[in-house]
Amino acid sequence: MPDENAVLDLHLFSGRSNQPLAEKIAKSLGITAGGVDIKNFSDGEIWVKYDENIRGKDVFIIQSTHAPSDNLVELLIMLDAARRASAKRITAVIPYFGYARQDRKDQPRVSITSKLVANLITQAGADRILTMDLHTPQIQGFFDIPLDHLYGASVFIKHMIDLKIPNLVVASPDIGGIRLARSYARRLDTDLVMLDKRRLAHNVSAVTQLIGDVRDKNILLVDDLVDTGGTLVNGVKVLKEQGAKDIYAACTHAILSDNATQAIIESPITKIFLTDSVNISKSNVEKNMQIISVADLLAEAIKRIHMERSISDLFPEKGPIL
Repeated sequence: MPDENAVLDLHLFSGRSNQPLAEKIAKSLGITAGGVDIKNFSDGEIWVKYDENIRGKDVFIIQSTHAPSDNLVELLIMLDAARRASAKRITAVIPYFGYARQDRKDQPRVSITSKLVANLITQAGADRILTMDLHTPQIQGFFDIPLDHLYGASVFIKHMIDLKIPNLVVASPDIGGIRLARSYARRLDTDLVMLDKRRLAHNVSAVTQLIGDVRDKNILLVDDLVDTGGTLVNGVKVLKEQGAKDIYAACTHAILSDNATQAIIESPITKIFLTDSVNISKSNVEKNMQIISVADLLAEAIKRIHMERSISDLFPEKGPIL
């Protein structure tokens, strides 16, 4: 087994989608991120050049594929450039994997875009993937290369335990999130309730009923992401109508599109906990929002991949999150 105290001989690079997170990861690893020159030509084309020799090296490229699509193309070009520079192994570190919600043909004549993106990343040169809180875990099967899947729950659960909130109940926003919510409830030793959500159109949903009792309880609503905030805000409204007291939320990926931030501010939510898997402008972080960094978790996973050690040891004592 590799020596845990050995100097890390890995090369860490970052695209432009989330450089603050990359800097925190590098600091946690005790290394300096490598230099890479990325620019756009006048017509928008992306150009990439590594500033150092990476021939035969273990390379990690950090890039969330959050919109715009330029971030995905930038990742593909970085992968291709690293492959053509003869890197020994290339790991794409994707804190937020975009297009994950397009994971099936739910209506005629549509693309399974998450499979397409998986193919593109593999063909571009990635040898392995490190990502977090895929919208549906089965997306791991879209990749024909090794994939390590981390969970934001690892940091959220620790934070909630430290807060010691009394009479806490975990809530799932819909049937799709029940497994994640159950894992929170198991580790926090709480009851579990579920909201019944109906998807009316893209980015439009309605919560119709609550399954379970929340009267005079404090609630932790958990989800993998918050996009327009509709599911979250509607869920909080129903929980309040059913007699819930303080309502907290834990959502890994803070997409916060359209007027999501304003909707959250105006909702009766006590506090929402988010991670920095997506780069959030400080101007979008309001008093009822708290950012919890996943840099240390990603850094430890990167270290373990580099040293050929187990990733599953990062999971809580009660077993895998899901």
